[in-house]
Amino acid sequence: MQQEYTNLLSGILSKMGNTDHIRLADIPDIDLYMDQVTHFMEEHLKSSKRYETDKILTKTMINNYTKNKLLPPSEKKRYTKEHLLVLIFIYYFKSFLPLSDIQAILHPLTERFFNSDEEFGIEDVYSEIYSLGKTQISETIHDIMDNFHSAGNSFRDCPEEDREFMQIFSFICLLSFDIYLKKEVIEKMLDSLPRHVTDKNSGDHRPKKTS
Repeated sequence: MQQEYTNLLSGILSKMGNTDHIRLADIPDIDLYMDQVTHFMEEHLKSSKRYETDKILTKTMINNYTKNKLLPPSEKKRYTKEHLLVLIFIYYFKSFLPLSDIQAILHPLTERFFNSDEEFGIEDVYSEIYSLGKTQISETIHDIMDNFHSAGNSFRDCPEEDREFMQIFSFICLLSFDIYLKKEVIEKMLDSLPRHVTDKNSGDHRPKKTS
C-alpha cells in the first residue's frame, strides 16, 4: 500500500495510544443537573466523535436510558458520580450493542452496586475496568498493525490499478471480521446469563429468537 495509508494508520494508532479514558478523578464529587451531565460527557468524549455534529449525550438519551432501566433515576433531578460512570459504560456499549443487551448486563450491576452501603460499589467496578482497558490498548494496536501488514501482502495477482483498493478492502474486512467474532462472543455470553439475573425487577427486554 502507498505510504500515505501507512502514515494515516500511524496517525490513527498514535492517537489511539494516547487515548485516556475518563478517570475517576475527572468526575466531580458533587451532583450535577442534566445540562451539566451532557456538557461533561461532551467535553471529555468529544475526541471520539466521527463527525463534529455528532452528539455524545442528549437529554432525550438520558431519559431513554432511565426508562429502559439502563440508568437509575436521578435524585431530585440531580445526577451523582455513579450516574456518570454508568453513562460512560453505556456510551461505549451502544456503539455495537442494542439497548436490550446493554440493559441485560448493566441492570444487574446497578441493582447490586449502585448507591450501595457496602464497601464495594460502582466506583470500584469502574476503576477495575479502567485498569484492564489501559493494558488492552497496546495489544489492540499490535493486532491492527498485524492485520495491516497481512492486507498489504494480499491480492498480489490483482491488476495493479486495482491492487491498492483491494488491499484496503482486505484490511477493512480483517478488522470487521475481528469485530464480528468478538460481537458473537459477547452475544453468546449475554444469552448464557441466568434468567433470574437479567429478569429480576426489570422484565426480560431481550428480543425473542426466530428461526
